[in-house]
Amino acid sequence: MIAGVAGLVAGAMSMAAGEYVSVSSQADTESADLDRERNELETDGEFEHSELAAIYVDRGLDESLAKQVAEQLMAHDALGAHARDELGISETMSARPVQAALASAATFAVGAGLPLATAFISPENLIPITVSMTSLGFLGLLGGVSARAGGAPITKAVVRVTFWGALAMAATAGIGALFGVTTG
Repeated sequence: MIAGVAGLVAGAMSMAAGEYVSVSSQADTESADLDRERNELETDGEFEHSELAAIYVDRGLDESLAKQVAEQLMAHDALGAHARDELGISETMSARPVQAALASAATFAVGAGLPLATAFISPENLIPITVSMTSLGFLGLLGGVSARAGGAPITKAVVRVTFWGALAMAATAGIGALFGVTTG
């Protein structure tokens, strides 16, 4: 049981660290894009105005209105307008490494805690099968809950997450058997 808890903590920390590094890289890229855009606005504002207007024309505005919209938005917040409409960066969608790391660690801990609890209450000789089966059940349940929350087709999500979870478990068991590491 102690090893299981240690594995849960190590896994959660690993997931958090990986997510933090990944999202930090995304944040660095966003920052570099914004610095480049800021420089372009300072050195060639006229081109940037035309570029923004062209984006609005591509979205369906006529050229005259697109130029007006670009002019007004740039007068209000040129960098914000280019960040949002040219680069696709907005305050609500910007990378947040710490938030991503915490969410990843918490999700891993919950996901690992359910099979760990199952292992704790199962008879020792049945742990491998009960943990595998309940893990697949939990995966299916969480896939269904996620699909419902997101308005996606529930059955499709449940089948997908259960299938890929079973495949991952089978591959892990197969590799363990290949190298002489087995459970039970």
